[in-house]
Amino acid sequence: MLRRDRNGQGATTFIVGFAAGAALMLGAQTWLQAGEDADLQHYREVRDFVSANFVRDMDHDALVKDALKGMVGELDPYSRYYDAVESREVERETRGRFVGIGAVFRGDLSSGQILFPLDGSPAMLAGVRVGDRIQDIDGTPIEGLDRSAIQAALEGELDSIVKLQVIGLDGTERTCDIRRSSVIDPNVRHARMLDKEHGVGYLAILGFSHETPDEFGAAFARLREQGMQALIIDVRGNPGGVLSASVEIAQRFIPDGVIVSTEGRGKPTYYKAERDQAWYHGFPLVVLVDQGSASASEVLAGALQDHRAAVLVGAPTHGKGLVQTIRRYPDEGTIAKVTTSYYYTPAHRNLERDPENGRDYGIAPDLEVPISEEERRAIALHTRHYGAPMALLDDLLEWEASEGEELLDRHPLDPQLDASIELLIGARELPAGGTGD
Repeated sequence: MLRRDRNGQGATTFIVGFAAGAALMLGAQTWLQAGEDADLQHYREVRDFVSANFVRDMDHDALVKDALKGMVGELDPYSRYYDAVESREVERETRGRFVGIGAVFRGDLSSGQILFPLDGSPAMLAGVRVGDRIQDIDGTPIEGLDRSAIQAALEGELDSIVKLQVIGLDGTERTCDIRRSSVIDPNVRHARMLDKEHGVGYLAILGFSHETPDEFGAAFARLREQGMQALIIDVRGNPGGVLSASVEIAQRFIPDGVIVSTEGRGKPTYYKAERDQAWYHGFPLVVLVDQGSASASEVLAGALQDHRAAVLVGAPTHGKGLVQTIRRYPDEGTIAKVTTSYYYTPAHRNLERDPENGRDYGIAPDLEVPISEEERRAIALHTRHYGAPMALLDDLLEWEASEGEELLDRHPLDPQLDASIELLIGARELPAGGTGD
């Protein structure tokens, strides 16, 4: 009896324990659902409604991504959630690199003819020359392939080999084994001497990546070797990019003081000049700006203007005085970008445009030079094109002469650039009243 009682009690205890555990688990699940944020509960309800009733089957992951895009994208015009495909492009823009061979084609990629290899690129190192026409890629004839097929054939994994059969301008055929590598996608373009007599150099900065300061330094050094004594930096149409890259370039011209400050919900952050980094302090400088100059390009322009290190020429800038912080989600391959602070110039100007209060721009240039919309579009198209490496210019000019047509993109009519040159050579003065606001 005692044994049976113990067995029975033990069995009863086990069953009661199992039931209590199951009830506890069910209670915990109910509590977790009930304890969820109300917005997440409502999201589930709407998601389930859409999944059950929409005319087509919907992928739950796609619904989540769309919901995240809506949540972040509605915060302000600058915050955004990037899916995996978009995130790869963001990474390319911020890092300033891509995996490939580094060649610029004549016209459309489907032409198969290389205009020039980028400076120091895998294509250049493998012996690809100006004007080479690709016959086949890894044994596949290029004839009949469209643009996307050629691009897919040239792209590949880092350190993989692509074999190009090419025919040169002299008619000789060669095989080029190119090791795909991480190639700088240059943001500093068209570096050249505009006026050799007066030593006026020029370069355009399309955006700011982590590579841009080094690109800028290399271009500056090459121009100095050619006798540059004054420089025009063109940031027209530059939408911004990595803040630290803009600050680093500004530091090379400013020996003391604040470059920019960012102020948000926490303590302000001050980016300050470092005297031992101000290698170009006192160098005559003009910065070209327009309504397409935004964010990090306004940081550079504003710092140089406030410290009287440069004269700004062109048109008022866009007016983006907000800073975004990026968070990466490696498991998903996605990125979220959220506005976290305002930035202020050294004179503590916040440049966020405010049309409702009569401010529809960021920085007013020291010298405003009007141009037509047609001229603006032509200038923007030119600056976006890749500039040829200086070492290949003679080859390209010789090819142009033999073809009897222009292959290189020339700078279009540009009254703002002309005014900048005139300022630097002393043929023009700033209007009375000093610099912009």
